[in-house]
Amino acid sequence: MPDGSPQMTQTWVDTDGEHIVINTVQGFQKVKNVERDPRVAVTVSDPSNPFRYYAVRGGRGHHHRRRCGTHRGPRQRYLGGPYPWYGGRNQTRVILTISADKIHGMG
Repeated sequence: MPDGSPQMTQTWVDTDGEHIVINTVQGFQKVKNVERDPRVAVTVSDPSNPFRYYAVRGGRGHHHRRRCGTHRGPRQRYLGGPYPWYGGRNQTRVILTISADKIHGMG
């Protein structure tokens, strides 16, 4: 957050094989935070075993803006179908690409 305290939001994640990729919306707090300070922490948990997870710390490599719906991302995996346009079709999407500096796994 602007005062340096952590901000945490549940979000969908994907990977490009090298980086963590997060598709979010311009104006959301997480976008404001990484534009101010690119250091991030991401935890990915196993929904079938809450004691199994990966914790990743790193920095945002780059981000770019797209109109909503032009990036497929993980929506098919999470929803099993097309994106339902939460927030409307006029949102400007931001793709955050995160380089992992440290990875810790449990379980």
